[in-house]
Amino acid sequence: MRRALAVVAAVPLILFAAACGSDNSASTGASSAPGAGASGFKVTGNVGAKPTVAFPSGSPATTSSYSVVQPGTGGGVKAGDRVIVNLTVYNWDGKGNAVQGSSYDTKQPETIAVNEQIPQVLQEGFTKVKHGGRLLAVLANDSAAQQQATAPAEPTKVFVFDVVATAPTPLKAAAGKETGQSIKGVKVESPGGEKAPTLSTKTKDKPSDKLVVKTLIEGTGAKVQPGQTLTVNYTGKIWGTDKQFDSSWERGQPAEFPLGNVIKGWQQGLAGVPVGSRVVMSIPPDLGYGDQEQQGIPAKSTLVFVVDVLAAY
Repeated sequence: MRRALAVVAAVPLILFAAACGSDNSASTGASSAPGAGASGFKVTGNVGAKPTVAFPSGSPATTSSYSVVQPGTGGGVKAGDRVIVNLTVYNWDGKGNAVQGSSYDTKQPETIAVNEQIPQVLQEGFTKVKHGGRLLAVLANDSAAQQQATAPAEPTKVFVFDVVATAPTPLKAAAGKETGQSIKGVKVESPGGEKAPTLSTKTKDKPSDKLVVKTLIEGTGAKVQPGQTLTVNYTGKIWGTDKQFDSSWERGQPAEFPLGNVIKGWQQGLAGVPVGSRVVMSIPPDLGYGDQEQQGIPAKSTLVFVVDVLAAY
């Protein structure tokens, strides 16, 4: 699913028409390009459930379009919003047109930022639907000048997006009362404002074989629930060595993920933490990566993270 969703950001697009059926009044982004081979799609099924798509006959489209299948009746979507969607994606090859994945199967909606990082066809299309609406988008390789010359052409893909809601705007950094809590052997210096904290794990102290979570700054937001998607900034190091293996602060972009998709130490350590908090966690191997080496992290490592919880929904 993640690889399929990456096409949203990787394939630059222009528009062409794709009429939708299922007795739904559909508006399109532009008129159909000659030779595109698209005479219209029929989308059946209620918004809020996995759709069924009947493809037009002929060759796959070589230009791209969006079509509003259902406009929705909730709040509108505007440029800059982060929309929570359920999506289903198909490879349009003119043969099997096989489904590539659906968040209705994984039960994990995706969040998409409506900005210049996604194709223009989606920047426009998302602003034409409201919460509870359904958008169909055909994404083809029709803007090659914007792609790397060596990049292989992607198959034309068809996405059906059901707009669930707009994600909350994340905080810039933890904000609240400093607690004075700490983990023995671990040092965290918080410079204040939006600057990243400094984490040090160089110590001769032995780590606990249990999960240890300490709140450094206590936020005032709602408490994180196990089934939510989080937006966080974090730095991760290995206990005793001070070796850093990851940092969203250094990448300049917070991480966003369903809490149920990460290691057990994060699942257990962040559940119940108020949004706006900064925590430090010592995670034993059995709640981390265990006996397996993981991208430069030695097997049986105790992991230490400092985390700012910026949003949860």
